[in-house]
Amino acid sequence: MKKVGDGTRALNFFIDTILITLLAMLIFRWWNWYVVYWNYKPYHFGWFFFPTIFVYYLVLESIFAKTIGKRFTHSKVVSKKGGRASFPAIIFRSLVRLTIIDLFFGPFLDGPLHDYASGTTVVQDE
Repeated sequence: MKKVGDGTRALNFFIDTILITLLAMLIFRWWNWYVVYWNYKPYHFGWFFFPTIFVYYLVLESIFAKTIGKRFTHSKVVSKKGGRASFPAIIFRSLVRLTIIDLFFGPFLDGPLHDYASGTTVVQDE
């Protein structure tokens, strides 16, 4: 079990963020169609972006143990012991990602807060 480096994690983040943003924009535009033509209540983009982040990571990491970015870099999410991460750990991991302070813990915890708090890590996929 070899942990991935910061460059791989940054590439995972970059790829996944682009995909999440595109998906959230599609959902936002779909909702705005209903706002214009059916007088639904309008919401800001953030009300679509943050739930999309949560659902994207929750679904992909709980089913496949990897997101599209992790698939591209041949890495996956595992528990600290090396086994498959539990569903509650993935839920907590996905929730902690929504905090603004998540990435600032890297120098202090040897990784982001969502890894430390959920007891998971990202390793190379063989």
